Amino acid sequence: GFLGVGKGRTARALAEQTSRFAVDTDDLIESMVNLKIRDIFAEQGEAGFRRLEQKAADWLEYHVSGTVVSTGGGFFNVRNLNRLGKIIYLHSTVEDIYHSICNHPNAKKKIKKRPLLTDLKQAEELFKERLPQYRHLADIEIAVNGKTSLERAEEIAGYLCE
Repeated sequence: GFLGVGKGRTARALAEQTSRFAVDTDDLIESMVNLKIRDIFAEQGEAGFRRLEQKAADWLEYHVSGTVVSTGGGFFNVRNLNRLGKIIYLHSTVEDIYHSICNHPNAKKKIKKRPLLTDLKQAEELFKERLPQYRHLADIEIAVNGKTSLERAEEIAGYLCE
């Protein structure tokens, strides 16, 4: 799903509910190079960051199983995504994501972590560009609006148990 939709929170809730580990690809990438994502972008640009995403995907494919993985919003571009497991697309609108973040007690920090959301028009354009790819790659789509991370996790767990 798009940035700020709640992928990490939902993954942690699903991991807890299913007694699995949760891994966040952004955290994994930060630990690989000992830099924050914003610093990776500043030093290596988007192309450098995307190479690191592919490296993380390759590592996950060969070293991790039975784990809930939350990804960055652009991770769908890795070439081996479908070999990592079931792909769940968490759907919301940019406007709803923005309002959800702005209403969070830690809003300033959350917005700072997602500078793209400071320009909603640009964010909306990127979302429209990515939406067909999100939907094409997903095994299931979950609408997140009005649901807690626990409710989302329960819905996903139900799908995975089918």
